[in-house]
Amino acid sequence: MSNELLEDLKWRGLLYQQTDEEGLAEVLENEKISLYCGVDPTADSMHIGHIVPLLTLRRFQMHGHRPILLVGGATGMIGDPSGRNEERQLQTTEQIDRNVEGIKVQMQQIFDFQTENGAKMVNNRDWIGAMSVIEFLRDYGKLISVNYMLAKDSVASRLESGISFTEFSYTLIQAIDFNHLYDNYNCRVQIGGSDQWGNITSGLEVIRKTHDEEAKAFGITIPLVTKADGTKFGKSAGGSVWLDAKKTSPYEFYQFWINTSDADVVKYLKIFTFIGREEIEALESSVETEAHLRKAQKVLAEEMTKLVHGESALEDAQRITKALFSGDLKALSASEMKAAFKDVPSIEMEREPKSIVDLIVEAGISPSKRQAREDITNGAISVNGEKVTDLEYVVDEKDRLEDAFAIIRRGKKKYHMVQFTA
Repeated sequence: MSNELLEDLKWRGLLYQQTDEEGLAEVLENEKISLYCGVDPTADSMHIGHIVPLLTLRRFQMHGHRPILLVGGATGMIGDPSGRNEERQLQTTEQIDRNVEGIKVQMQQIFDFQTENGAKMVNNRDWIGAMSVIEFLRDYGKLISVNYMLAKDSVASRLESGISFTEFSYTLIQAIDFNHLYDNYNCRVQIGGSDQWGNITSGLEVIRKTHDEEAKAFGITIPLVTKADGTKFGKSAGGSVWLDAKKTSPYEFYQFWINTSDADVVKYLKIFTFIGREEIEALESSVETEAHLRKAQKVLAEEMTKLVHGESALEDAQRITKALFSGDLKALSASEMKAAFKDVPSIEMEREPKSIVDLIVEAGISPSKRQAREDITNGAISVNGEKVTDLEYVVDEKDRLEDAFAIIRRGKKKYHMVQFTA
């Protein structure tokens, strides 16, 4: 039942604002509808902050409704002022097109496109791009007053610092999208982040003014996801956590989730995964009674890595994790080592043969030659997973992975990357 869906969304903390809660509940009770969420292609990959509304849209699909995935080839060229205090840097048409293709691939990983209610992907440049300036001003500019737009938070917050007419017009262009999808796909609901409330209600206003009959369209926003300490969600030591494996490797992606704090993990299981209430409550109990086992974090990391990167990438991430935990680096390929040790202390050295004693002192791995010799003799030093106990050992081309780097470990946990320069 669709009302069960809304109750589940509430339990998961995924409903922030609704334009007509009772009306939407009634429609969902009696109909299978289309609903949409838009993503502007400001980069060639989404990051994890983008996917909460999309995952919410996927929940509707799992209850028989049809998701429409709008990639903003037009709006991405304009720039959404929401949540910003300065103008966006405009991108070229070619860059936008590349970004659109990258995002499409990621959408296909998350949604089902083959079933009767399979997802539909659209690009708003197909209808916005064909519209003349005169059509835009006559057909839509007359529908929304300047006063109405000035009252929107996304615009009002920028009046002091300044906002271009380009970004000022964004909310009306997005409103055209909702109206177009309502007319052509019977799309009844727009879902967005909490910063999209003004844009969503502008869409409802345009739909109301362009239809004689009582238009039954609705808006939902999703709360901003934060950490328990109030800090921003979605950042790691290396910056944003991207869905593109080239920007954030599946191993790094897996590690981001598995390092979730006990205070956040149950909340994230509700928001990001599709596992049921009973299993989540069992994991919540595990956090409270056996936190050291980190069962909830493992399930979260597994579910998210599998969803975004697939089963094979999850297995690779788990294998790398296991190899690092056991210290058996020989089980890893050079590229896996590079990904796994991306954030460990790193030093550059010339590409010339060097004794192991000199190398680990110069790299700051051991504080002195006396300590270095002691570490080597005691078996505390390994190169690329191979223990070195010979004080005369020379690090040369045989130890350079991809002819570019070597991983030196001191003790059980202290890793260093030596990068060899020409």
